Amino acid sequence: MKKNAFQARLSVAILKEGNRYIAFSPALDLSTSGKTEREAKKRFVEAAQLFFEEITGAGTLERALGELGWKRAKSRWNPPMIVSQEAQTFTVPV
Repeated sequence: MKKNAFQARLSVAILKEGNRYIAFSPALDLSTSGKTEREAKKRFVEAAQLFFEEITGAGTLERALGELGWKRAKSRWNPPMIVSQEAQTFTVPV
């Protein structure tokens, strides 16, 4: 029996915190880490696959993606994409 496949292209930010690399995607509100950038990316793919397996298995794919801001166009789901990223300076009185 042939299974259907879900494919998406996501924006994934790689951050460095101490000696760990963090892979984060706002489109899934999902992050993971690794000792190297490569390991963090690999683990992110694994975590995203598990996420999609869980929501499809639970029958909540449409609800979960809708809550995360994804839009359905015909038979394809489109994630929200980062269109700009920049550093902002602000002051908070303390």
